[in-house]
Amino acid sequence: MEHKFKNALITGAAGFIGSHLSMRLLEQGVKVTGIDNMNDYYDVNLKKARLERLKKYDDFLLHEADLQDYENLKKIFEKEKFDCVVNLAAQAGVRYSIENPMAYVDSNIVGFVNILECCRHYDAGHLVYASSSSVYGANTNLPFSVNDNVDHPVSLYAATKKSNELMAHTYSHLYGMLCTGLRFFTVYGPWGRPDMALFLFTKAILEKKPIQVFNHGKMKRDFTYIDDIIEGVVRVMARVPEANPDWTGDAPDPGTSYTGYRLYNIGNNNPVELMEFVTAIENALGMKAEKNFLDLQPGDVVQTYANVDSLVRDAGFKPATTIEEGIGKFIEWYKQYYKI
Repeated sequence: MEHKFKNALITGAAGFIGSHLSMRLLEQGVKVTGIDNMNDYYDVNLKKARLERLKKYDDFLLHEADLQDYENLKKIFEKEKFDCVVNLAAQAGVRYSIENPMAYVDSNIVGFVNILECCRHYDAGHLVYASSSSVYGANTNLPFSVNDNVDHPVSLYAATKKSNELMAHTYSHLYGMLCTGLRFFTVYGPWGRPDMALFLFTKAILEKKPIQVFNHGKMKRDFTYIDDIIEGVVRVMARVPEANPDWTGDAPDPGTSYTGYRLYNIGNNNPVELMEFVTAIENALGMKAEKNFLDLQPGDVVQTYANVDSLVRDAGFKPATTIEEGIGKFIEWYKQYYKI
């Protein structure tokens, strides 16, 4: 069923995915209210630069706020009357969750409950929220499918994302809320996060410093270009999740439900070896990387690979940007942004 929305809330609007999504919606004439706490997990100037691009639009409004502040969040919902909410605000990063677990509980669990409560009390239409490919954890059945059980996370970050899916299902069951969770697979591209491999590798190679290659390069990631992610999100926003008439408690399908609840993978459906990824960066830069080969890090998985059959079936879309094309666009942006 089509969902015509005019007034969207995007949490994490200064973030990588949030700023791209906000831009796309503003270009389509949707009114966008952004929430971001502008935390310093990475360079705040990059977040500010992303916001500068959005502030050119009259229909963009930013609240510098924290999702943990429930009273403030309620005021925003009460005033704005949203008909679609996309929750992208989260404490990101697998590694950081090992050192700072409480940051993940506050942002990804407390913050998400507050979003659910506000959506419920202020009838905010369709809630779309970011989950992550990391929920697949110890699963080795490839490609990863939303119909698979995901009860063995290997990082607290993954556990908080899985808990978001469970909480959303509970609210859908109890209050008839329409909830769609999106499991993103290694998103990259212009305006990306400085803690991600592409950013780190590019910076190190340009500075003639060695790059850290974990698990001795024997890793595969389903790298997904930002424009493909945004296309998937926008299509899912416009599609109200419907109950699966074939769902049964005897053999429960984790990706659907008897209520208005769905999960989708958004991934390139094409895992790339880490060394192939490095080669693509070297080729785009015209420079060779000096490599330090290291063991697998705690909380990391060896391979990710998205089954996107349900996304193709329901949203009519399949990501297809090649890493050569995507990395080329990122390097172009990087050189322009850092005036290289």
